[in-house]
Amino acid sequence: MLRTAAAAAARGAKTSRSVGCRVAGGRGFLTWNSLPEEHTMLRDMCRSFADNELAPNAGEWDKNHAFPKDQVAQLGELGLMGVAISEEDGGTGLDYLAYAIAMEEISRGCASTGVIMSVNNSLYCAPIEKFGSPEQKDEHLKPFASGASLGCFALSEPGNGSDAGAARTTARLEGDQWVLDGTKAWITNAHDAQSSIVFATTDSSKKHKGISAFIVPLETPGMSLGKKEDKLGIRASSTANLIMEGCRVPKANLLGEEGMGFKIAMGTLDAGRIGIAGQALGIAAASLDCAVKYSMERKSFGQPICGLYAIQSKISEMSMKLDAARLLTWKAAAARDAGENYTKEAAMAKLFASETATFCSHAAIQVLGGMGYVSEMPAERHYRDARITEIYEGTSEIQHMVIAGSVVKEYN
Repeated sequence: MLRTAAAAAARGAKTSRSVGCRVAGGRGFLTWNSLPEEHTMLRDMCRSFADNELAPNAGEWDKNHAFPKDQVAQLGELGLMGVAISEEDGGTGLDYLAYAIAMEEISRGCASTGVIMSVNNSLYCAPIEKFGSPEQKDEHLKPFASGASLGCFALSEPGNGSDAGAARTTARLEGDQWVLDGTKAWITNAHDAQSSIVFATTDSSKKHKGISAFIVPLETPGMSLGKKEDKLGIRASSTANLIMEGCRVPKANLLGEEGMGFKIAMGTLDAGRIGIAGQALGIAAASLDCAVKYSMERKSFGQPICGLYAIQSKISEMSMKLDAARLLTWKAAAARDAGENYTKEAAMAKLFASETATFCSHAAIQVLGGMGYVSEMPAERHYRDARITEIYEGTSEIQHMVIAGSVVKEYN
């Protein structure tokens, strides 16, 4: 049924683009009630799926570090593993506004499932759609955009942190094959994916301009996985090192041109930050839901605590920040859909939404008091899940640098 909704939304893409441009240009605002009908349908269907299939299981998945295999397969059937990828390339053919909405609703039910979906959509499928050859799209994109397979993105390394241009992983051309050696760290979906985009240095003399991107199936000889990381949050998604020792891939697996890797990575992260902003919105929204429902049921001094000013001030701030973060996220999505430069907007959305997720999840625990500190309630999981949104796909500190750099350029 959701797949039908997604198809309907695709047919309404022209309508959503015009509304999106209006938001990006600052001449009006989108709200939940003024979304195009197709986007509203998609939101409602995603929320239903999250309420029925994700939220009831999220706590157990978190506790057992269990990958939600069946539910991820359903996401593919529903058209959510390639939301903004064209139908021609196996996706659903929607816009990034639809993607942001879907990410929020899925993450509201389970933030781990949200990041699994985000990595496949933004970090794996999107760059192959943009830079891949027709042959690469047939083999390495269509099965992933349809949800039949799962992808990951290998940029970070144990020693380079936020310095993406300091890649020590190397790739050398031997005959008709590229040979990759090195280790990639903190790779989301590592133990559950079938393929990865790997960034490696092909010419060290050119520094970041000597980095290239490769499509590397994880079953390739010479590729191995490190142990699953035992993480603070987002425990239902696997995170591990990719270790390459004489890992050979065909020459045709070079994505784009040699030396384009850094450009591909930075452009991919811009779009990916919209997805992570959506994930953060979902965590914040789930935290608000938890806090409000509890405050309506819990009584103190003879009345529900939602009538107490101390609680009302927290609910007010949570709601206000959530709405502001959502508008920033939708503005970034609309700018991308309109073909505008959206680097600053994506950084703003990711920064503010991630900080909002942390704020709202913290406030929810305060509203619940002692009940917020135990795993019987989801508040503590939301708090743990929120923290990573300020770190991956560019730390908050990096987002400040991106935003400030863009603002300074605007004054020149």
